[in-house]
Amino acid sequence: MSRLQGSKDFWIGALRTEGPAFASAVAEAPPETPVLSCPGWTVNDLTLHLAGIYHWVSSFVGSGLTTAPARRERFEADPGRSPLQLWQQGYDQLMTLFDGLDAEAPAWNWAPQPKKAGFWPRRMAHETAVHRWDAQLAIAAGEPVEAKLAADGVSEVLDTWLPAGRRREQGEWHGVVQLSATDAAQEWYLRLRGEGVALLDTATIFDHDDHHARAQVSGTASDLLLALWGRISFDTLDVAGDRNLLDGLRTR
Repeated sequence: MSRLQGSKDFWIGALRTEGPAFASAVAEAPPETPVLSCPGWTVNDLTLHLAGIYHWVSSFVGSGLTTAPARRERFEADPGRSPLQLWQQGYDQLMTLFDGLDAEAPAWNWAPQPKKAGFWPRRMAHETAVHRWDAQLAIAAGEPVEAKLAADGVSEVLDTWLPAGRRREQGEWHGVVQLSATDAAQEWYLRLRGEGVALLDTATIFDHDDHHARAQVSGTASDLLLALWGRISFDTLDVAGDRNLLDGLRTR
């Protein structure tokens, strides 16, 4: 069953941990160090990517508007400031915004769910955590995502990214997949129906349809999250059943 692991304060707390950890890893790496988990990117590219997302989110969250903002453009380096300085500026601006944000206020998001501002602290916490892992991997120091945050990150992939059609691969899959986080006492059942997905509440939704899991995956919440994001292979987790269904779970 999926459930939110926290509130605005929880996600802001995660940002206060993950943000400095990202900055520390970036500061340790030479700018052109390859980011192995993001093929073709350097540490500079990764830093500018995250800085650009922060600046973009800050440009519209808090405006009270639910109309789509201008499309996010590639964030370019500034000759007068390093990528890390641009990241720090964006991070500081974002944290100030989030500290005073009403999570129930209207705000656009791209997902098939209520257009409320609380979407964005959650989204930025997970964006930062995964990219912190990327940055640390570049210096051979990748630490797992904290279990409670990672479990909510798994839920975010299943309740937000996949229902929004943001799969890494296009295709049709049919069957139920069970994910189990061994360190978070949590499990998720996801029904795949062609191009559609449905996150199941095991307490209420089982009906006349076949709900028996055709694939089961278990591992730490961090490893589940990283596998869903394509950072590690599902082969590194404990997998049983139809492995082909797992291709329908990766997001982008």
